[in-house]
Amino acid sequence: MTFPQADLEREFYKKGFLRVAGVDEVGRGALAGPVVAAAVILPMPLEFFENIGIRDSKLLSPSKRVALSDRLRSLLFSWSVGESTVSEINALNIRRATLLAMKRAVEGLPEFPDILLVDGREIVPDLVCKQESFTGGDRRILSIAAASIIAKVYRDNMMSELDNAYAGYGLAENKGYGTAQHRDGLLLRGVSSIHRAVFCKTFLEPFRKKSIFQTEASLLSSNSDPLA
Repeated sequence: MTFPQADLEREFYKKGFLRVAGVDEVGRGALAGPVVAAAVILPMPLEFFENIGIRDSKLLSPSKRVALSDRLRSLLFSWSVGESTVSEINALNIRRATLLAMKRAVEGLPEFPDILLVDGREIVPDLVCKQESFTGGDRRILSIAAASIIAKVYRDNMMSELDNAYAGYGLAENKGYGTAQHRDGLLLRGVSSIHRAVFCKTFLEPFRKKSIFQTEASLLSSNSDPLA
């Protein structure tokens, strides 16, 4: 397994760039809650950050993610979090809402980057800086991986808090993603104000069709002539 390295950041610093930032998002595929992005600028010496265990957030245990997020936030001068709300996701679509969250994260940095390394296939619209995008960047590029950790922990904490206000969906455990527990909560309680309407409709459609089929089959069975 390969781990994120700072080779690209190092290359840009050698070319004369002064502030190299990475940005990543979390929550794009969830059924509930906001999409969150984080942006970070890793300063020199980059070797230090290469040796503190930074990985793609999805490859870390929850406890390790929290510890690394706390450490990064205490070490870094330039980090920021941005989000797009459920209302914005419903109004804009998830792609545009994700890019908006990334834009907000970058604009929230204490110092604006000279170059931005973006996880994914697209660059972030309406930012006045050089950008390069990288599919799977959180697995290969250190600043993007660091951003993924901060974003993940921030959103996980937010979803745990929402679980207190919106009980019955298991948000503290599933973080808004489409688990069986979350599905059952939606079928029982319906879609709440923190759910993404289009996502939930698509997600629940197969289960609703199955429920209708089972109900019809049960009715046919109960109405059949026992002497036939």
